[in-house]
Amino acid sequence: MLYFAAFMGVGFFVREVNRNRRIALEHLHEIEHQSEARLEAEEQLRILIESSPAAIVTADAEGHVLMANEAAHRMLGIPQGYLPGRVIHRYLPSLTNVLRKDVSQQLFRTVMQARGQRDDGEGFLADICFSTYRTNAGSRLTAMVLDASEEFRTQEVSGLHQLLAGSRIAIGAVSHEIRNVSAAIAAIYQNLANGGLLAGNKDFEALGNLIVALERIASVNLRQSGDQATEVDLAALLDELKIVVTPSLQEENIEAQWTIEPGLPLVWADRPSLMQVFLNLITNSVRALSKDGDRVLSITAKNDGSQILIEFADNGGGVAHPEHLFRPFQAGAVATGLGLYLSRAFMRSFGGELHYLPIPNGACFVVCLTPALSGHE
Repeated sequence: MLYFAAFMGVGFFVREVNRNRRIALEHLHEIEHQSEARLEAEEQLRILIESSPAAIVTADAEGHVLMANEAAHRMLGIPQGYLPGRVIHRYLPSLTNVLRKDVSQQLFRTVMQARGQRDDGEGFLADICFSTYRTNAGSRLTAMVLDASEEFRTQEVSGLHQLLAGSRIAIGAVSHEIRNVSAAIAAIYQNLANGGLLAGNKDFEALGNLIVALERIASVNLRQSGDQATEVDLAALLDELKIVVTPSLQEENIEAQWTIEPGLPLVWADRPSLMQVFLNLITNSVRALSKDGDRVLSITAKNDGSQILIEFADNGGGVAHPEHLFRPFQAGAVATGLGLYLSRAFMRSFGGELHYLPIPNGACFVVCLTPALSGHE
């Protein structure tokens, strides 16, 4: 019995040892598998960071760069591998106070646009997405930086083009009004001159010279050009318009109904000018709806076969004198009364059209655009 008990005890012991060994091996394999997965994830993350077109930088609490990808070196004009160890605040001054010791307990996760500086001192506009976190070695900052200079330049050039185009149209409208007034004054002057009562009067002769000079000024012809027109993705433009105007419509408690026909073709237009026309029409509708309790603005885009129509309809009561629309400096208009006049001029500059359509208890403005495939190149 003692031998039997001894052998049985040894058997249990060996069995337990084998079981523990098997468990240890499984645990070891699991650790190895997790280690390989972690290494693979780290490698994928490293490749993602290195191949990213955005500059990615990690810095410690003092602002010293711990890691920077190739895009960061390229953006800041530093040879590859020379950025770690340098102070990030030199290149992105706006991050100077992010990791101050007195705010080390506060974590940041935000986006900002600020001025950056390359290694040679050249400035650029930077879009910075950054966050802070804590480690055993102290606070850390990770920033993703995009060079927004080219986009900023494009926006400024587009804005300048829009300003010049609007100025040409506005000055043309002023010149037209001055010509009308000059013609009336000239007629009166000629009648007085034919009467002979003021013959030889120096002031009367000076008045005639002023009329001639005024007519010469009003005859300036500011040619409009459609050179900026190109193919425009109308559906994408309307999506951007929705993003821009939705907050203001919600603030005014205006219900916006968007109906965009799927599969709209590209249209021929000047994109900034077309956006300006849309914004002006929506602004006019918001102004018309400001006194109504039930406020509805409907934006519909559809293809009627030969043209693409975008309708802006509201239930703001309509227009009392539609025959006065699209005239500059019309009586009773808000500000100068140039909004609709400029909008129609913009549309006609690239072959489009804008007209008014009366509807029950409201107003509807229809923007007509030509499909880009109908002969434009």
